[in-house]
Amino acid sequence: MNRRIKRIAFILALAFTAAALFAFAKAETLKRGSRGELVKQVQTKLKSWGYYTGAVDGIFGSGTESAVKAFQKKNGLTVDGIVGKKTAAALGINIDGGGSQSSANSGNLYLLARLVHGEARGEPYRGKVAVAAVVLNRVKSASFPNTVAGVIYQSGAFDAVSDGQINLTPDTESINAARDAMNGWDPTNGCLYYYNPRTATSRWMLSRPVLLRIGDHAFC
Repeated sequence: MNRRIKRIAFILALAFTAAALFAFAKAETLKRGSRGELVKQVQTKLKSWGYYTGAVDGIFGSGTESAVKAFQKKNGLTVDGIVGKKTAAALGINIDGGGSQSSANSGNLYLLARLVHGEARGEPYRGKVAVAAVVLNRVKSASFPNTVAGVIYQSGAFDAVSDGQINLTPDTESINAARDAMNGWDPTNGCLYYYNPRTATSRWMLSRPVLLRIGDHAFC
């Protein structure tokens, strides 16, 4: 009898372990039916960027799913309405369940490199680093969103997002430039804006005092 009880206990332990592993794997994605703080983060970001109009309630329903699909379509991601690692990285959210700062930083690095590649392709290396630094300066400023993704996807902030060049695969130089900026190199000394004087049309932007020029960009 004792042997039978031990066998049952062993089987139950295996079942519990399998269920725990399955739950951990599922935690790495957010989809319809998911609930919790991470869903709130997704809803908050999507709402601030104009994709989501519902309540920030932490419940992943049809409205959140539709907003995720719209975000994915806009940013060249697989349109499935599921927040996996790639979509989470584009949103600037870490969903790996381990609280890994390195994972979050890796997502920010690649997203920043995509922005640099789209905005400063063909510019001098220092100019690429400067573009990345402007994004990071905005993250630190109280006048802008406080995440890399929030700054990059802020409505009308960058042409590369508006015209889809954000979806191009960044080259090694763009990745290195983003990394250098994240490691503290700021050729602009704190600038929050830049523009190309030959193509800029915003009177407000053109009225800003130019602090330096690198390649085709004026930084202010």
